[in-house]
Amino acid sequence: MTQTYNSTISENDTEAKSIQLETLSKEFEGRLDMEKFKRRFTKWIDRKSDSTEEQASKKLIQLALEGVDIDAPDWTFVAAAELLNTMYRDAQANRGYEGKSYGPFYELITELSQISEGQRYPIYKPELLSSYTKAEIEELGSVIDPEKDKLFSYIGIYLLNDRYLARPKKDKVFELPQERFMIIAMEIMRMEKTEHRLQLIKEAYWAMSNLYMTVATPTLSNAGKTHGQLSSCFIDAIEDSIDGIYLSNYDAAKVSKFGGGVGLYVGKVRSLGSDIRGFSGNSSGTTPWIRLFNQTAVSVDQLGQRKGAIAIYLDAWHKDIMSFLDLKTQNGDDRLKAHDIFTGVCIPDLFMEAVRDRKEWYLFDPHTVKQTLGFSLEDLYDEKKGEGSFRNHYALAVEAAENGTLPNYSFEKINAMDIMKSIMISQLEEGVPYMFYRDEVNRKNPNKHKGMIYCSNLCTEIAQNLSPSTITDEYETEDGDVVVVRKSGDFVVCNLSSINLPRAVGSDVLERLIPIQIRMLDNVIDVNNLPVKQASISNKRYRAIGLGTFGWHHLLATQNIYWESDEAVHYADALYEKIAYLTIKASNELAKEKGSYPYFEGSDWHTGDYFELRDYTDQKWLDLKADVQEHGTRNGYLMAIAPNSSTAKIGNSTDGIDPLYEIEFYEEKKNFKFKVTAPGLTPNTYEYYKKTRFNLDQLESIRQNAARQRHIDQAISFNLYVHNTIKAKVLLDIHLTAWESGLKSTYYVRSTSSEYDNACESCSS
Repeated sequence: MTQTYNSTISENDTEAKSIQLETLSKEFEGRLDMEKFKRRFTKWIDRKSDSTEEQASKKLIQLALEGVDIDAPDWTFVAAAELLNTMYRDAQANRGYEGKSYGPFYELITELSQISEGQRYPIYKPELLSSYTKAEIEELGSVIDPEKDKLFSYIGIYLLNDRYLARPKKDKVFELPQERFMIIAMEIMRMEKTEHRLQLIKEAYWAMSNLYMTVATPTLSNAGKTHGQLSSCFIDAIEDSIDGIYLSNYDAAKVSKFGGGVGLYVGKVRSLGSDIRGFSGNSSGTTPWIRLFNQTAVSVDQLGQRKGAIAIYLDAWHKDIMSFLDLKTQNGDDRLKAHDIFTGVCIPDLFMEAVRDRKEWYLFDPHTVKQTLGFSLEDLYDEKKGEGSFRNHYALAVEAAENGTLPNYSFEKINAMDIMKSIMISQLEEGVPYMFYRDEVNRKNPNKHKGMIYCSNLCTEIAQNLSPSTITDEYETEDGDVVVVRKSGDFVVCNLSSINLPRAVGSDVLERLIPIQIRMLDNVIDVNNLPVKQASISNKRYRAIGLGTFGWHHLLATQNIYWESDEAVHYADALYEKIAYLTIKASNELAKEKGSYPYFEGSDWHTGDYFELRDYTDQKWLDLKADVQEHGTRNGYLMAIAPNSSTAKIGNSTDGIDPLYEIEFYEEKKNFKFKVTAPGLTPNTYEYYKKTRFNLDQLESIRQNAARQRHIDQAISFNLYVHNTIKAKVLLDIHLTAWESGLKSTYYVRSTSSEYDNACESCSS
């Protein structure tokens, strides 16, 4: 909300009541029927002789938004322009400058670096002033371009103003949009060498201010501020012990407290009826522990803005899988439910083969298998499609079950299709579980020499090595203090940023854009302040990042390509190959400057297997392969496509790689509701937008995504959109096609009967 002005617009003050209209009329002359708009506003204001300036601005915005429709989508920019005008006036009043939309940049940083009335801490971190001279800050301030604010649609500038701009009090506008972008650039580039630091900051500002890219929601919100971290999601594997479970719960609470989403792998935890210290039948299984994490999600919210977001993954062969699939459904005993977490199933090829061929399937207790047979099924995967160590050891476990080597309480035989039916029922009711195809993920893992990928994150786009942290010692010091020694496992961190495809591709800037994005993402690792220590350790070991994209449907529309077409598949293949090439090359160039990530030696990057697995045989790829083998990559993981909801709106484009929701719809949140049209809507693009997500063939979407997935070293947030009347056979065919096509994961199954909240707004990037 903007502050209330004391000045009123009197009935006879013609100049005052028309100044806003004249400004807007000049901006949109020839694009919209401004004369009709002016008549409507004048008629209203003539009846409101005591209107305040704030009330007049609100009415202008309301009238503009009422004009938004398929035939006149640009009214959103009229509303945005007036909202910006109110923000400029508020900033002038609050910061004490006159005449310009933006005030002195150095004074802004100085003021917000001090503790203001009613605050315990300053807004900006002290490093902004200690790392840069006044002259440097003033030079950067001179680069700020208010004209770039005109790129925002109304929903974009509304969200940016409502959620992300720095302010000492909730209702006081201080920082403005271009200043937020510059502060982010300064913070992320703060540790670069001084001789080229300012130029790198200007490049980062160029990328953000032109909306060629967006940073992840936590980075957008927290960069340069005293509180909050910059990464989106975290993933932890839970050890099968009381210590491991409660320490993971503690870590999940800390991550949630600082605004991160959490993915948890519980596949190592013993099942219901397993033994505890040799006494069989005593284990309560995974459900009570999942309910514990459910309570953490509810109790420890994300910086007071929304409840915590936790996704929990379990293997399709785990003996608790059926109760796991029932956790969020509406029927059954509510004491066994966990309605506030999100679920995902880790699926081996062998299970999908059993579903396809209508075969029986064995469920096992991981604890008993390890104790009795000496191996852990969850630690294995099939190195090739149709063969590998998982299926070999699974066969050994089946043999042990059938010959009596495994006790009866440790396994169960069931039809694979019964499990798949439960998966699909839950998906149509609740949108989850997510599907995580673990064999394909691990086959394409560039760092398989250092570990295993057990599960993904809240939004299914992150695929990195994961392992539990364990307590190795506990002792008392001479002073009587107790010290717990904890061996750090691989605690995954997602550092995200996304290309705005229609703007970046349309402006032909990928070659300039991607290197600056990769540097920004890499620098996040060094300037970040993570809430969990082992997350920082993993971050430095792998230097993992996730370059993604959004605006795919928007881009197809601007390129005159139909969603359901061979051309869309070929375009996805060619474009994402280009993005992959530029991304790997940028990380390679950064490695030459700063060194490779510590685990590079022995990786698929180092051996060259990364390029061979993806059949990159063109000369440019062979040259890059040789360069990578010689000089390394700065980052162990490079690409991941996040869902991009909020930040896609800020970038005035469509979400992630999803098709459009509707050509015209109402955007509704807790404190607003207004009409929105497809971005870049024209009589020409309408033709390519008119078939929207629930009316598109999902098999065509899978074809596109399979072409795209080949070039992405991690995974993709990929929703499936179905009608609530879908037949089980059709949904099953969709899942089988996704698996057979080599997808690494699928996200929600979104049905027309329900709407689901995004699990992790942090992953929007």
